[in-house]
This record gives sequence, structure tokens and C-alpha cells, in this order.
Amino acid sequence: MRNFILLIVIFFATQRLLKKLRRANVRAQADARGPGGAARTRHGAGAGANANAAPSAPPQLADPLVRCAQCGVHMPSSAAIGAAGQRFCCADHARRYAARPTGRDAR
Repeated sequence: MRNFILLIVIFFATQRLLKKLRRANVRAQADARGPGGAARTRHGAGAGANANAAPSAPPQLADPLVRCAQCGVHMPSSAAIGAAGQRFCCADHARRYAARPTGRDAR
């Protein structure tokens, strides 16, 4: 019975510690964004605080990866070379792909 009570006390102490750590993390992020940031208004004075908040810029998406049609390597689409409706990792692969036989010649 004594071990069970000790286990319950440890559980609640751990939960309290985690709650304090989460709050400290939210405060640190809000301070990093500056005064009037989105995090500060979200946890602010209530529902009216969000109505006056300035809209934040949408997050920048990462450059999508595309697959080389010749070797299968994935690279950012900005670094890919486009030829014949396909994407390639280098000009050599684009030349090889264009020079390969197609149709009946491929057999």
C-alpha cells in the first residue's frame, strides 16, 4: 500500500513538472516572436484578443523533391534539370535518357 501511494505522488509530481516546462516553453517562444506575436495573443486576454491580432505570414514550404528519371535519385525541384517532360539530376542523365531507344527499337 505504501508503494502504491508513493507511485501516485510521483505521478502527480511528474505531471506538475511537465506542465511547468510546457508553460515555460510557450513563454520562451512568445518572447522570441516579440510583443504582440501570435503565441502571446492566443494565450492572452480571451476571445477578443485574437480578433485584433495581425495575420502572420504563411509558413514557407520546403522545395519538393523530385526523382531523376534515369537513376532514381531524389533532389530538390529547383536543382533538377527538365528535359522531354522528365526531371534529371544532371545533364548527362538527360542526354542518356534522350538517346535511349524507344518503341520497337527498345526490344
